[in-house]
Amino acid sequence: PKKAKAAGLIDEVVDDPVAAAKEWVLSGPAIVKPWDEKGYRMPGGAPYHPAGFMTFVGASAMVNGKTRGVYPAARALLSAVYEGALVPFDTAIRIEARWFTHVLMNPSSGAMIRSLFINKEALEKGALRPANVPDQTVKKLGVIGAGMMGAGIALVAAQAGIKVVLVDQSQEAADKGRAHTESYMDKGIARGKATSEKKADLLGRITATTDYSALSGADLVIEAVFEDPGIKAEVTKRVQAAVGETCIIATNTSTLPITDLARAADRPGDFIGIHFFSPVEKMMLVEIIRGRETGDRAAAKALDFVRQIRKTPIVVNDARFFYANRCIIPYINEGIRMVGEGIAPALVENAAKLVGMPLGPLQLVDETSIDLGVKIARATRAAMGAAYPDGAVDDVLFWLADQGRLGRKAGAGFYAYDPEGKRVGLWQGLGHYPRAADQPDLSEVQHRLLFAQVLEAVRALEEGVLTDIREGDVGAILGWGFAPWSGGPFSWLDMIGTDRAVTLCDDLAARHGPRFAPPDLLREMAERDETFYGRFGPAAQAA
Repeated sequence: PKKAKAAGLIDEVVDDPVAAAKEWVLSGPAIVKPWDEKGYRMPGGAPYHPAGFMTFVGASAMVNGKTRGVYPAARALLSAVYEGALVPFDTAIRIEARWFTHVLMNPSSGAMIRSLFINKEALEKGALRPANVPDQTVKKLGVIGAGMMGAGIALVAAQAGIKVVLVDQSQEAADKGRAHTESYMDKGIARGKATSEKKADLLGRITATTDYSALSGADLVIEAVFEDPGIKAEVTKRVQAAVGETCIIATNTSTLPITDLARAADRPGDFIGIHFFSPVEKMMLVEIIRGRETGDRAAAKALDFVRQIRKTPIVVNDARFFYANRCIIPYINEGIRMVGEGIAPALVENAAKLVGMPLGPLQLVDETSIDLGVKIARATRAAMGAAYPDGAVDDVLFWLADQGRLGRKAGAGFYAYDPEGKRVGLWQGLGHYPRAADQPDLSEVQHRLLFAQVLEAVRALEEGVLTDIREGDVGAILGWGFAPWSGGPFSWLDMIGTDRAVTLCDDLAARHGPRFAPPDLLREMAERDETFYGRFGPAAQAA
């Protein structure tokens, strides 16, 4: 409301509308609005004025460039203003009402409202928090590892008023992690969004050290060290020796099984995964992972901590790659696989963006680094053996790594970059993979990219990794940007219908392989004409 008032959309924001309305009537205010006065000129020019024409043409291009045409409200807003400016005000009100109704009746609107408002708010308020555990507010946090992730965790915790001990192997590394908060606040001060006093306050809450004994009194310690089970086990043992028996120990691992890491803990029931996404200060999702022995108190502590730092939690059960990475890796792999098949890389990238993904799969792997992709591929191949399905993906990925093209950090990947690190287009060397004579149409590429993610989400639900579809939808949007207009993978399946989804998947599986075969759960729901929210939504669970 305050923003609406500042923009001039409303006249006043009051606590008691009835009393304020009476006072307004009795005060005898001027009731003629500026646009009803003779000679009124529309700021920036009306649509038929040269200046106004340029404004609306530019606005249309900007809106379409950002939304790619998949968000109905964006087009409706601009259309209502443009068309309304061409007619008398009363007619403009009717035009606006029609556009509003158009948006309201679009299934995307309901899906977005449900996922990004109702479900998100419910998760943030602790909808799935263990009810039998008292408040677990964090007072002192330990963070082991002062790299990019550890430094980010320390920053957001300090912003929430929590005392933080940041531990690393060397004092230089620990100080560098603490300096991340200083640099972050300096940028805020330069933009007028922070003060020197606030900066000093945050830095005063973060202690950078190499001494594990400084963790004494911490009620939560998060390990954010290198993704090596041996190193993590050693850290867990050192933390245990320094903290009390009520302290919860968490790992920020993004790939390693929590149940395996918990074996290094004397109290596996007090061990849990708290997976942040990078950059920590910007990404709103936190994925909490329960190992097989993780207790309710550890889960409650993790959820209460995420609420303190004002982020959105989802709770999943332990499995390889958990939920978010489990779904995003197939998306990346499908894009890479298509390059190897000779499908134009530009078609792959644009198809993804036109269906609402914030980044195409090739740009995404460049951002996360190709060598990380190689490492994950090798580890997955070793774990799965003969069942490993992504050899064709590895051929492309490993070839790029052999060329020294490790992604944006190296200034070379699927994309080419200028000396300042700005993308300047897809790398011409991708012509190494000859262009197929017959290119697929846009919808087929989009279906391959979407179903690569969505089917993995369904499998996660089927296997019990996900226990609530609200978390599946909210986690997908906030975690990796899954087409927000759709409301998330389960909302999208409800939107297109489970029967149509199975038909599309059967066709894709016949032409591209068993990775697109519908999970038994999806096929069963199609046969019963069920929706995911009808069967698994909160109303169904409460019944």
